Amino acid sequence: MPLAGPSYPDGPYRFVDREYMVITYETDADLIREQLPEPLSPVGQPLVHYEWIKMPDSSGFGTYTESGIVIPCRFGDEEVNFVAQMYLDDDPPIAAGREIWGFPKKYAHPKLEVVKDTLTGTLEYSGQLVAMGTMGYKHEKMSGNGERTMATLSKTQVNLKLIPGVDGKPGICQLVGYNLTDITVKGSWLGPGRLHLVPHVNAPVADLPVRKIVGAHHFIADLTLPYGRVLHDYLASK
Repeated sequence: MPLAGPSYPDGPYRFVDREYMVITYETDADLIREQLPEPLSPVGQPLVHYEWIKMPDSSGFGTYTESGIVIPCRFGDEEVNFVAQMYLDDDPPIAAGREIWGFPKKYAHPKLEVVKDTLTGTLEYSGQLVAMGTMGYKHEKMSGNGERTMATLSKTQVNLKLIPGVDGKPGICQLVGYNLTDITVKGSWLGPGRLHLVPHVNAPVADLPVRKIVGAHHFIADLTLPYGRVLHDYLASK
């Protein structure tokens, strides 16, 4: 961290009008198992949530967009979400995300926008399109802004935090958990969705191929990202 000009301020971090498009699909069960670090274990259905998130007002980070892969799984008896890949277009949240919580963040160019009657998400990495998701715009409003949306946002999220030491060997190797707080859901909609993933060596979102689209969910919320907690320390358990 630069002493003269830190890359980000202290948290927690507040997000206003945070907008999501989440396309859920089935993939291959054996690939899900490969992507989950132990002691995380798969749930019964091999599901993947592919997300686009637009953040127009985030304390300390400004405005940015991110995109990536989240895998529903289990940590003991609790159902959690494992954040497997993330791509975004702003340096401060990349630095903070990796250093504090261990988010698997890389710099890229995601975009979420409404194009006529279609909510459209794209992800470009090094000038190449690697993901495109589309959803019918506000086809079905969820009653009361959606208990499902609140449950989705309140669910424990888990990252694999990997930071090398000065000798190049693992200095930190942990499963980190965190839960969003102070959530206000402002809108929530379901609709038809489609997802296209393109193989790319440095943005391997297509390593979990789309076998069947399960659903698409568009929602907007205010929320706070607090600090996390260590769920499992691989180095301490050696």
